[in-house]
Amino acid sequence: MSASRVSQRERVLSLLASRGMMRLREFGEAGITAATVSRLERDGAITRLARGLYHLADAKFDQQHSLAEVAKLIPRGVICLTSALAFHGLADQLPTHVWVALSKKDWRPRITYPAVRIVRFPPKLLMTNVEYHMIGQTSVPIYGVTKTIVDLFRYRRVVGTPVVIKAMRETLRQRKATPADIAQLAMQARAWKAMAPYLTMLASYD
Repeated sequence: MSASRVSQRERVLSLLASRGMMRLREFGEAGITAATVSRLERDGAITRLARGLYHLADAKFDQQHSLAEVAKLIPRGVICLTSALAFHGLADQLPTHVWVALSKKDWRPRITYPAVRIVRFPPKLLMTNVEYHMIGQTSVPIYGVTKTIVDLFRYRRVVGTPVVIKAMRETLRQRKATPADIAQLAMQARAWKAMAPYLTMLASYD
């Protein structure tokens, strides 16, 4: 085996150990050939998670790892709706797919795993209240609690009104957002008029 091949192999393993996951494009940018990546996959040293996305075969993952995978595969997206709700500890279980917000101009990603559902936000709403959380070794953009509650209400016909009411109640109970904060963001999203009766009722029981 040539010294250059050994060097590339070691670099792949070292990069994955430090970054957790990498796309084939990122390997190329680091000067590593696709042939080296394929060889390591055949040898069982690395595993392909999805098309063009790899990790070490013996890597240990956080239960939220699918969010990190999506962040790598859809770098312009933001984790939203019930996926964000579950991340913030406000849902009983993880959703069966990952909800991702994209701008109306972004191309729809062609990925089969993890399962994703895309929603389109206007630019102003897309960049509001975005937080970055480390999952494993990946920085993942996720909407904060307040924005998540407002977005759930906006998409209540999709996720179900009972889910939204329960999420609002639990958010207020755990004091992860105040009625005033939620109202302010709801006004910005033009959802306050419809949301006001629900939030007022729930806040009165808090």
